[in-house]
Parts: sequence; structure tokens; C-alpha cells
Amino acid sequence: MISTLKKKFDWQTKYKVKRKLNVLKAFFVSNNLTKLAKIFKTDKWGGHFYTPHYQLHFAPYRLKKIKFLEIGVGGYENPHSGGNSLRMWKAYFPFAKIYSLDIHDKSPQEESRIKIYRGSQVDKEFLQSICNEVGEFDLIVDDGSHINEHVIESFEFLFPKLKKGGIYVVEDTQTSYWEDYGGTSTDFNKKGTIYCFFKSLIDGLNNEEFMLPDYKKTYYDQHIVSMHFYHNMIFIYKGDNNEPSNYLVNNKVKNG
Repeated sequence: MISTLKKKFDWQTKYKVKRKLNVLKAFFVSNNLTKLAKIFKTDKWGGHFYTPHYQLHFAPYRLKKIKFLEIGVGGYENPHSGGNSLRMWKAYFPFAKIYSLDIHDKSPQEESRIKIYRGSQVDKEFLQSICNEVGEFDLIVDDGSHINEHVIESFEFLFPKLKKGGIYVVEDTQTSYWEDYGGTSTDFNKKGTIYCFFKSLIDGLNNEEFMLPDYKKTYYDQHIVSMHFYHNMIFIYKGDNNEPSNYLVNNKVKNG
């Protein structure tokens, strides 16, 4: 009994010391996401090559008081595993509140400025309860199940909960081509896949140019102002997409 308690105590002590050392190391490179990813051992660099893209898009938010949501904590069902990227974000955004959700209990990964909710990324009541508590988010990252249907459903619900001027990111979009996740490598325009869905939103950026008199704009037409596609990830910027056409008015030729 004593031996078991001692081992548990030793493990917890080493774990806490390691976390503190990582925080100290991170302090000196806090503006470099790739270096932070290496310190906190998140696969956003190495397993993937996401951090340079994040650095490019997220740098303007780094010293702001933002609300950041990441879907997925990592570590699967082990409550003592995961949270690596959450600690990376915490180090990079020193004034941010970091929120996350996972279908498994990840409460041991919580710490100051990191709050984790337990539930599904496609449970709308659960997601709404988070939004009721937190309010709108400045940045949202989907690193959850990567199932095509889940990615799309989460975006449809959460993009309207993003602040204007915010960014929504979808990671690991390669599952759009993987059948086990609801994707396909033979029909790139198959409805229900990640890329078919997000490609369908690109035309909306130019809705003012549609020669469709009195065209009724969708929510995405009105609020997606830019989209950036990279290998296995997509950045979607939210704002007011109201830049007028130089040729049309209300989707009709001027004076036509």
C-alpha cells in the first residue's frame, strides 16, 4: 500500500515538475509556435506542419484578451493524457482564456486559463450550453473526431458563434478522402465530404457578382470574408462580406 502510494506520489511530482519546466522553457520562445509545439510535444508540428500557418494567421491575436476554443483535447480515453496543444496555445496567447471540449473526461488537463468541457462536438444542446456560459469566441480550432459529418455539423453550429473578425480553423482535412471517416478519393465533389462542403462556400465570397436579380444571400455569403486552404487544413475568416461590385447593383447590371 505504502509502495503504491509512493509510486503515485512520485509520478505526480515528476509530472508537475515537468509541466513547470516546460512553462519556463516556453517563456523564452513564447512568440514562436513551432518551438512551443516542440516543447509541449503537440503533433501540430512534426506529426503535421501546421504551426507556421497558425503563426501567420494568429499572430495579430497573440497579445489580445481573446476567447479560444479547440475541439478535441487528445490522448483518447486516458484522462491523464492529452492537453499538449492547449498548453501550447496558453503559452502563445498570454492573455487568452483557453476552452476545449472532448467526449472523454479530460478534467485533469485543466489548469489556470484552461477550461475543458465533456461532451460531443455534434451535440447542439451541449455546444449551446458552452456558448451560453462563455459567449462568442475569437478563434475556433476543430481538431476533434475528423469525421466528415462531424466537422461540417460543428462548423454549421459554431461559425455563427464566432465573433466578427474571428477565424475558424479545420485541421486534418485529409479525412475528406478517407472512407472510414466518410470521405472518398474517387469523387471529389461528393456531398457530405469536408472539401465538397467548404468548396461550395467559395463562390459566396463573390455573391455580389452573381447575375441573379434580387439574389438572397446566405449566412455564409454575408459573413465569410476569406478562406485559406493549406495541406490538410482550412482557415475561414468571419466578417461583413459587403464589398460592392463595380458592375452590378442588387445582382443586376447598373442602369440595366
